[in-house]
Amino acid sequence: MTNRKELDATASPRAAYGVFLRRLRDQRGWTQDDLADRSTYSSQHISAVETARKSPTLRFSVQMDEIFETKGTADSLEREWQKTRPGPLLEGFPEYVAIEGKAVEIRLFEIGIIPGLLQTPEYARCLADGDVHRGSISTEGADRRMRYLTERQAALAHPTPPMLLIVLDESCIRRQVGGLHVMADQLDRLLSVAERANSVVQIAPYGIGEHRAFDMPINLLTLPDMSVLAYAESQLRGHMDRNSKSVLRLLMTYHQLQAAALPHAASVAMIREARKAYP
Repeated sequence: MTNRKELDATASPRAAYGVFLRRLRDQRGWTQDDLADRSTYSSQHISAVETARKSPTLRFSVQMDEIFETKGTADSLEREWQKTRPGPLLEGFPEYVAIEGKAVEIRLFEIGIIPGLLQTPEYARCLADGDVHRGSISTEGADRRMRYLTERQAALAHPTPPMLLIVLDESCIRRQVGGLHVMADQLDRLLSVAERANSVVQIAPYGIGEHRAFDMPINLLTLPDMSVLAYAESQLRGHMDRNSKSVLRLLMTYHQLQAAALPHAASVAMIREARKAYP
C-alpha cells in the first residue's frame, strides 16, 4: 500500500494498541477490508484505531480477540486495551508523559502543589494517600501512581536533560503537604533543582494578583524539531493541544507570566525563607 502510514508505538498507549492491532492483522495477511468483513466495524473505523485517531473500546477489543482467537493469550487485545486506560492517572496524562520524555525544553506552571517532576517520593506519597482517603483511587492505584512517577522522573535523568523553565504559584511553597520533615525535604529538593544549570525556577507571588496569567496548571513541551505542544488539566482530565495557533497563544501568555513572576534569584530567596518554617 503506497499510502500506508508508519506508526510509532512509543507515542502513546493508544498508538501502541494500533501497532499491536496492525501486527495481528498483517500476520494473517488480511487487509482492513478483510478484517471489517469479519467484524461489525467498518474499515474506516479499523484504520482510525490503527493510526490512533480513534480510541479503542472494550467492545472493539473483545470482538477482535474473538476474530483473531487471541482471548486469554499474550496477544490479547483486551489486555492491550487495559494499558490505554488512565487507571489512577488523569485521563490524557499517559499520552502527555510519552511525549514529555522526548522534549528538549519543558515549561511548567503549577498551583497549590509542587509539580510531579520535582516531587520527593514522600511528598508524592502523601498526595496519593490523600486521594485514597477520599476514595478517588484504591491503594493499588496509589502504588501504580508512585511507580509511574518514578519512571517518569528517571526518563528525564539522562546525560542531556531538557531545559526546565518552572513557574510556581506561591501557594506551592506555602501549602504544607505531609509532616514537617516531608515539607522540609521537598523544599530542599526544589532548591537543589534551582541550582542546576538546566533549570530556572520562578515564584509567582500572591502580590501579582490579576497579573497571574493562568488559573490552571499548564505544561508546554518543545520537541527536537522545535514544535511546541501544550498540556492542561482540569479536575477530571488532561488535554493535549497540538494546534499551532492556540499553542502559540499559550506560549505568549507563559512569557507574560514569567515577566510578572519573581526573577530566579529572588524566587530562590523566597523558597529559602519558606524553608525556615520547617526543622
